Parts: sequence; C-alpha cells; structure tokens
Amino acid sequence: MRQAQTLNDAQLRRVIQYCRSRRHPVRDETIILVSFYAGLRAKEIAALTVGNVFDEGGNVRTQFILTADQSKGGHTRTVYMNQRLRKALLEYSASIRTAKPHHALFESQKGGHFSANTMCQLFLDIYKAVGLKDASSHSGRRTYITRLANKGVGVRLLAELAGHGHISTTQRYIDVNAEQLSEAVELL
Repeated sequence: MRQAQTLNDAQLRRVIQYCRSRRHPVRDETIILVSFYAGLRAKEIAALTVGNVFDEGGNVRTQFILTADQSKGGHTRTVYMNQRLRKALLEYSASIRTAKPHHALFESQKGGHFSANTMCQLFLDIYKAVGLKDASSHSGRRTYITRLANKGVGVRLLAELAGHGHISTTQRYIDVNAEQLSEAVELL
C-alpha cells in the first residue's frame, strides 16, 4: 500500500489557505493543524472532546490523555501540544457551541462527533481540492513524525509521541528525500 504524502511548508500553507475558503473555515483549519502539530490519526481527531483539549476554566491544555477507545490499538497515550497548536485551539474555542467536557471538539455537519470515515473523507476532499493527489488523512501524521526526525528527535521519542508500540513502525513513517541525503553527507 502506498504511503501518504508528506507535505512541505508551501503545501501546508496552500491547504490552510483553502480551508479558510470553506463553509467551516476555523474548524477545518484547526483539524488540519491538529493533524500536523499533534500527529493524531483521523480516528483520534474525530474522537476528541472539548474536555480533552480545554480545562474547566476554558484554557488550552499543554497535554492530554487519549483514552483507549479514542486511540488505535486500545492503548491510552499522552498527547503533547506545541505553542502554535495551542494558539490555534484557543482561537477555535470561540466557535465551540458548548463547553461540556464530553461534547465533540469538532462537530460534523449533523452535530456530534465525526465518524472516523467521515473525518478521513474531509481530509481527502481538502487535499484533492488543492491538487495533492497522494495526500490522505495520514499525511499530517507522517509530516509530523518526519519533521521531528529531521530536527534530530530520536526514534524512541518519536515512537512514544506517535503512540507506536514498536520503533520499526515509526521508522516507516519517516520520509527521506534528496535534500536530506545531501545535507547528511555534509555532516562529515
């Protein structure tokens, strides 16, 4: 099976710009940013609740626990959020209709949580509209892991952040390109 395309900065900017033209611009942009800056799977994004991301005072958490039923493989894991993602989530909070902790963070057209399949379709629709034919709901996750690896984060830490049980799984996510290879040999 073909791996999801990793996106460069220009492609991600195009995706964000396109999201801003959609019917639910803030929601869709925030979904994309959660994928790229937290490395979550579409199923995990669909299952997020208001209480996962916001504390009782409405503040964005720096980290949260994905429960076993929210994540793949039935394992809980801690998700860490960087400053850029926390800022985007704070901006998104103005568009949330309720602060009830168990309410869906991202509401579907019909209200309530997205299904995993509907979330995947949202990603495919956005990527197709901007001409990224090899991108999928996993592109943000692969880009997240690849970018951290390129910044020198070790594969053991990457596996933990991604919620992988084996580092061999994480290694398959890391995209390698000619520019990286060229830079690597200059380290000698």
